[in-house]
Amino acid sequence: MLNELFHIFNVFIFVYVIIVDGFYLMLFFLSFKQIQEYLKRSPYNEIKEFRLSSLTTPISIIVPAYNEEKTISNSISSLLQINYPEFEIIVVNDGSNDETIERLKNDFSLIEIPIMAVRKKIKTETVHKMYRSTKHPSLLVIDKENGGKADSLNVGINFSTYPYFCSVDADSMLEPDSLMKAMKPFFEGGENVVACGGIIRVINGCSVENGYLKKVRLPKNKLAISQVIEYLRSFLMGRLGLSSLNNLLIVSGAFGIFRKHEVLEVGGYDVDNLGEDMELIVSLQKYLYKTKSDAKVLFVPDPVCWTEVPEDLRSLAKQRTRWQVGLLQTLIKHKDTLFNPRYKSMGLLAMPYFLFVELLGPTIELLGMLFVIVGLYFDLVNIPFAILYFVFTLVFGVFLSVTAILLEEYSFRKYERVSDLFRLLFYSILENFWFRQINAVFKTWGFIRFMRKDRRWGLQNRKGFSQTDQQQVM
Repeated sequence: MLNELFHIFNVFIFVYVIIVDGFYLMLFFLSFKQIQEYLKRSPYNEIKEFRLSSLTTPISIIVPAYNEEKTISNSISSLLQINYPEFEIIVVNDGSNDETIERLKNDFSLIEIPIMAVRKKIKTETVHKMYRSTKHPSLLVIDKENGGKADSLNVGINFSTYPYFCSVDADSMLEPDSLMKAMKPFFEGGENVVACGGIIRVINGCSVENGYLKKVRLPKNKLAISQVIEYLRSFLMGRLGLSSLNNLLIVSGAFGIFRKHEVLEVGGYDVDNLGEDMELIVSLQKYLYKTKSDAKVLFVPDPVCWTEVPEDLRSLAKQRTRWQVGLLQTLIKHKDTLFNPRYKSMGLLAMPYFLFVELLGPTIELLGMLFVIVGLYFDLVNIPFAILYFVFTLVFGVFLSVTAILLEEYSFRKYERVSDLFRLLFYSILENFWFRQINAVFKTWGFIRFMRKDRRWGLQNRKGFSQTDQQQVM
């Protein structure tokens, strides 16, 4: 009886892994095709033309901030240097209890102004004070009651002036042309685009000076290097492939652009969801289906946002369990779309993918490895089956990681040093034998956190861009 149970479960795991690997392989080929087409379009001249045009749509940049004293000044400095004709920056301080506001006051010469009277289109926590920079009139700082990241973004939307807004995390930095590149689909598609995301890269180890990224380098921290590979795999293969199928269900909260009208129609960001970025996109996609709109949510592989990632296991655990709880909350809230033909490929492909691959995948893989190892020990699993299982999990995982790096090398090549390339290739093999399993454990713990109704955000330890620079110079 025990032998039969082990056999049934292992066959299930094996079939599941083959199906998932096949889907990843499809995404790889779709992503490769998309990158080829993007590079052929040679967007530089078009971007220059948009930058010089008086018709280029102005945009509001919203930066939610909570206890970001180590990164906030560099982040805002980088935003002030972007190449874009007309924009405003709205920093929303979410009741920080550190020196975030003081840093902003000192570094950008803020003066307090009367709280502007606006029509409160989205209900939010109370705004206490407002500040305007005397150095940079386009910089507005709002100090509000603590209500979470989603609430801060909603405050920014309420006070924003322009028809489009860009959300940027306070621990992130944009490249000078990133905003223009991410807005390009809106210029080209007009009413047919409601949201667009760009690629997120790891800033740990890079050299930053006065809010400007001077040198791109790999971090020295092994955990951070593994996340470099993970981000390349997730964005250059996963999101780009899903975007090509018009099934993109997440635009990273670190860097996304939205048309404000549709965001207001769906009620803004959900303040009760820890994965507010994905929940908003799913709500927008549902809205587009219900209104029978042809508009799309897109991903562009070139506009880069650089962000700080965790360098210790505790911070990584907080981040990944939070992501998993947010994903679970979103799937439950929008369960009516699952396998629902009314939502076409979103209901029949994208939502099931996030359920069976992104949500359940790490736990199923973890249980599969555990059962195979236990089965081998008690002679319940034969060796040929175990070998096949590890080939289709670990070896294929190595293949995906290596191809993601090769896609990066083929396309945008941010890491120019040969030594960095070889380190990436080395860690793309190594991370499948430790980081992948640790990540799966953290994501599995997310289920337990959800069942315990633990909705805490979970702050990570930040080193800040300046400290990273000093280590790089030394």
